[in-house]
Amino acid sequence: MSSVQATDTQAVASATATNINTKKKIEDQQDRFLKLLVAQVKNQDPLKPLDNAEMTSQMAQISTVTGIEKLNSTLQQLVSSAEDTRAVEALGLIGHKVLVPGTSITLDGESAIAGVELTRPVDQLKVSILDSSGIPVRQMDLGAQPTGISKIAWDGKTDSGAQAAIGDYTFVVSATQGGNDIKAETLSLGQVRSVTPGDDKTLLDMGDKLGLVNFTNVKQVF
Repeated sequence: MSSVQATDTQAVASATATNINTKKKIEDQQDRFLKLLVAQVKNQDPLKPLDNAEMTSQMAQISTVTGIEKLNSTLQQLVSSAEDTRAVEALGLIGHKVLVPGTSITLDGESAIAGVELTRPVDQLKVSILDSSGIPVRQMDLGAQPTGISKIAWDGKTDSGAQAAIGDYTFVVSATQGGNDIKAETLSLGQVRSVTPGDDKTLLDMGDKLGLVNFTNVKQVF
């Protein structure tokens, strides 16, 4: 809870500082423009006074610049707010298991879980579980699967029916629709140990196998 409160406090302080700096910058630009315009009017040639259309054009230009500055400030605040929200959401994942891009699958008992994300429905999805030497120990045909994320559940048995040794394995998938290959992204299951907020991304510590994973790459939470 203290981490979340600290994040919210930092967000407020950052937004306040941004607003003050942006307001000062806009006011400085307007002040410089008005001083230049007044000086121009004072020193104009009486025989060739400033054209009203020209003055209107100059005033429109400073209004445009001011509007752009305000728009940029608003966009920066939105981006900052999104980053802060993302960091708070990531903190809530600590201790949870999530599916993220990867090819590892861990047998820690009598079963192991992984996943696959499909860009479109398939009529055949095949999974091969490989040992540390890259040798297949189990071939599974999951049949037809819909678009999106599908869970891969391995009962820990080899193709011969024997119980596989507890430990880390890898897996590959083959997805087809009407005989044509379909893009499939393999997903590994891991537990979030800690969170590291950053300026442009929030990283999740997923342990030795998965390492640091971008929060935006989380596909499913358990």
